[in-house]
Amino acid sequence: MARSYYEDEIPNFVKEDNQLILGKLADHHEFSLTEQQKYAWKAQINILHGQLAAISEGYLLLEYSIPRMGRRADAILLTNGLVFVLEFKIDEVQYNRWAIDQVMDYALDLKNFHELSHNRRIFPILIATNATTIKCEITQFNDLIFAPLCTNKDNLHKTIGYVCGKYHDEQINYKAWSNSIYKPTPTIVEAAQALYRGHKVKEISRSDSGAINLSRTSEAINEIIESSKTYKSKSICFVTGVPGSGKTLAGLNLANERNNVNKSEHAVFLSGNGPLVQVLQEALARNKVEIEKSTPDEITKSKALSETKTFIQNIHHFRDDALQNENAPIEHVAIFDEAQRAWTMEQTRKFMNQKKGITGFKMSEPEFLLDIMNRHTNWAVVVCLVGGGQEINIGEAGLPEWFKVLGASYNNWDVFTSGQLTDDEYTRGDDIFSYINKDRLHLINELHLDVSIRSFRSEKVSKLVKCVLDFNFNEARRLYQDIKNNYPILLSRDLEQSKNWLKKMARGSERTGILATSGAYRLKPYGIHVKNAIDPRNWFLNDKYDIRSSNFLEDVATEFDIQGLELDWACVAWDADLRFEDYC
Repeated sequence: MARSYYEDEIPNFVKEDNQLILGKLADHHEFSLTEQQKYAWKAQINILHGQLAAISEGYLLLEYSIPRMGRRADAILLTNGLVFVLEFKIDEVQYNRWAIDQVMDYALDLKNFHELSHNRRIFPILIATNATTIKCEITQFNDLIFAPLCTNKDNLHKTIGYVCGKYHDEQINYKAWSNSIYKPTPTIVEAAQALYRGHKVKEISRSDSGAINLSRTSEAINEIIESSKTYKSKSICFVTGVPGSGKTLAGLNLANERNNVNKSEHAVFLSGNGPLVQVLQEALARNKVEIEKSTPDEITKSKALSETKTFIQNIHHFRDDALQNENAPIEHVAIFDEAQRAWTMEQTRKFMNQKKGITGFKMSEPEFLLDIMNRHTNWAVVVCLVGGGQEINIGEAGLPEWFKVLGASYNNWDVFTSGQLTDDEYTRGDDIFSYINKDRLHLINELHLDVSIRSFRSEKVSKLVKCVLDFNFNEARRLYQDIKNNYPILLSRDLEQSKNWLKKMARGSERTGILATSGAYRLKPYGIHVKNAIDPRNWFLNDKYDIRSSNFLEDVATEFDIQGLELDWACVAWDADLRFEDYC
C-alpha cells in the first residue's frame, strides 16, 4: 500500500498538468472512485497550483496515509524545515470544530508515530474553501505541534508565508521523510477498524520487531489452519505473549483474514468481555457506514452491524446458540480471547441452571466449546489467546482445564503451542502437558509474542504503579522523572480541577474519561456514581459534545466497563480502597 498517492517537489507539481495529477491519484485509489471524490481532488489541485506557485523550495505529498487512523491526510507540505498538514473542506463556508479536530489528529499522529517528525515543528491547517478570512494566530504546544490554523482557498499562501517568516528549521530530506519508519500504537478500536478496512498488521503496529513478531504468529496460525483443512483434522493453538504484545490484535487480525464467506470457511473472534465486544461491533459498523456513505455501496447501520457481528461475538452468545441445536457451527475457526478465564464445570452448571433452566449440565466451558467445534465432520481450528500473570477469579477454570479436557475427550486433536506455555504464570505449577497425548503436541516458537507494542507513553507506567503499591517510593520517583514529559500526571483532591486539566490536555479527538473502582461507593457525594450503568458503545465512541460520552466527564466507568479498552486522558478517582498510612 503506497504511503501517498502522489508526491513531488513543489516546482514540479506547479508545472504538472492537472489531469495528469488527477490520473495519478485515481490510479492509486483503493476504492471505487466517486464523482464526489473526483470533484474534491480537482478543486484541491487547482487551489494548490495557485497557492503554492510562489514557493521555490519544498515537497508536496497528496493523500498521505495515516495508518493508525485508517485514513489519509489530503496533503502534507514540507518546506522551510517545517511540516504542514493540510485538510481541505471543499465548498465549506465555516471552520467546523470536528474538521479542526480531524486535522489536529493527523498532526498528533505524525508527531507521535512518524519517526522523522518527532523533532519537527508541525502546523495543521484547515482549508474551508469558501469560509471568511480570519486572523492567523500562532499557538505552540510543548511538543512542537501548533494549534490548527484556519484559512480559505484564497489566503492559504499567506498563512504558510506568515508561518515561514517566523520559523525556519534545518532542511528536511524529503525522500527520507516520505519513507520514514512509521510506528503507530493504535487503540484496540482503531486497530480493529484499520484491519477491517484492509490494512495489514505490520502497517498498524508500532514496533518493527513487534510487527514482525505479530506477522510471524499470524503466518504460523494460518499454516496450521491450511494444514487442518488439507488433512481434514482438528487443531487447537495456544497463543501467549508478554504484556502489551498484541494477543487480542493478533486474534482480531486472524478473524478478519479468515472470515471468508466465499470459501465457506468463516472465522469468529469470541470474548467474554461484553463491553469490548459491544464497542468493537459498534465501532466497525459506524466506520463502515461512514466510509461507504454517498457511494454505490452505501449501507445501512443495521446491515453493517449484522456484518460485524459475524466475526466478533460474545462467547456466551456463541455458547448459548449451540444449546439450541446439535449442528456444527458455521465457523470453522474460533478464536477465544482470554481463554484462561473460561468457566469451570461448577460455574457453567450453576449458570445453566439459574439462567437457562437446564439442570444437570456436566461440562466446563472449555469442554463445551471444544464439543461445539468438534461437531464438524471434516476440520476445525480453535485458537486460545492466553493472558499470563493474572488472578483467576471465582468460577474461572484457568489454563489446565483446557488440557484436562483435551486429554480426556479430544485426544484426536493436534495441540500447538510454544514452550513458554509451561511457565508458572500460565500454569500455576500444573504439569499441563502430562494430560495430553505427546504425539499430538507440537511446539512452535512463533506462537509466543515476546515483543511489547504497548503505547510509547505507557511503557514505564505499569512499573511506576507497581512501585507505588509496593511502597518503593524512591524507585517510583525515579520512574516518574523519566516519564513525566511524555506521560503527565496530576494529583488532585479537586474534581473540577481534574476535569479542567483533562480538557486542557486533550487535543483533537483524544478521549478523556472518569474511572473508579466498582466498590467506590463513597465517591457519590462528589458526583461520581459507580452504580450508574453506562452504555459502553456511547461512552467510548460518541464525541465530546454528547452527554453520554466519556469526554463529557459526567458518567464514570468501572474496571468492568473499561477492560481491554483505552482512554487517552483519564481521571482515576480513588475511594478508601487505596489508602496509605504512616508512609507519606
